[in-house]
Amino acid sequence: MPSDQMEAVLSTLRARQAAKAGRPAPPLAEVRATFLPAAAAHPLPDDVRVMEAAPGGLGLGARAYWLDAPEVDTGRVLLFLHGGGFQLGSLASDGELASRIGRAAGMRVLFLEYRLAPEHPFPAALDDVRSAWAWLASDHAAGRCAVAGDSAGGGLTVSLLVALRDAGADLPAAAVLMSPTVDLTSSGDSMTDRVDQDPISTPELLRTLAADYLHGADPASPLASPLFAPLGGLPPLLIQVGTSDLLLSDAERLAAAATAAGVDVTLEIGEGLPHVYQLNAETPEAAEAVDRAGRFLRRHVG
Repeated sequence: MPSDQMEAVLSTLRARQAAKAGRPAPPLAEVRATFLPAAAAHPLPDDVRVMEAAPGGLGLGARAYWLDAPEVDTGRVLLFLHGGGFQLGSLASDGELASRIGRAAGMRVLFLEYRLAPEHPFPAALDDVRSAWAWLASDHAAGRCAVAGDSAGGGLTVSLLVALRDAGADLPAAAVLMSPTVDLTSSGDSMTDRVDQDPISTPELLRTLAADYLHGADPASPLASPLFAPLGGLPPLLIQVGTSDLLLSDAERLAAAATAAGVDVTLEIGEGLPHVYQLNAETPEAAEAVDRAGRFLRRHVG
């Protein structure tokens, strides 16, 4: 059962969802400026050093930042891909979570702000991710790097792994996926049977976000919905998801398909926990999940 702290988070998220129901959506620029994926704002800690990485050097219009917690090994790098339905998200929304995972893993973080839909539809975000990985791998051994992503960023993480494998490129040592979005066809059972439990998303919202991102592309395309890609040859995966999440089936089916393909998969399902519950740093569930992610990365990244 969720802790008292998580119950408070769930109450806040439900109240926020109820307040939005039936109201017209504000302009996208306003939504982006006020995007708060957790129940409360979590700024980057004062002891985390933030530096822009290679200004203008990643190409394709993407920006990236180095996040260094004290005493991390700067030779081991975690590429972090934020969530936000491919339309939202930035260092402001997800940087604290990224830095927390980097601290737990003892790794430097490269936080990517990829281009967002609908201005930049599929495959723009993935192009940016691939460009960032190429830039990172040009100066770091792939075995000393890993990738982590939440929600849409989790889906982009799997798409990156599939694209690298198909290109015969070196793969990162491991990947951490938090409530990954890996099926843009919305065909998972949880898209219907978890509607009354999810305090953040609705099926209509997720379908709209997917359509805006795809801009007419096939939602079952393996690089848009990597659940439908062959998954053999991928590095070890840690997948974390809660049962109060419309994307529960994405995580479960991804874990099953990757395991069947011979991938080393660890699937963690948190009873009663919401979408990307790790963002809520004040809860023991988030602390424990990040600690497990840190131990997983320490185990697999050289």
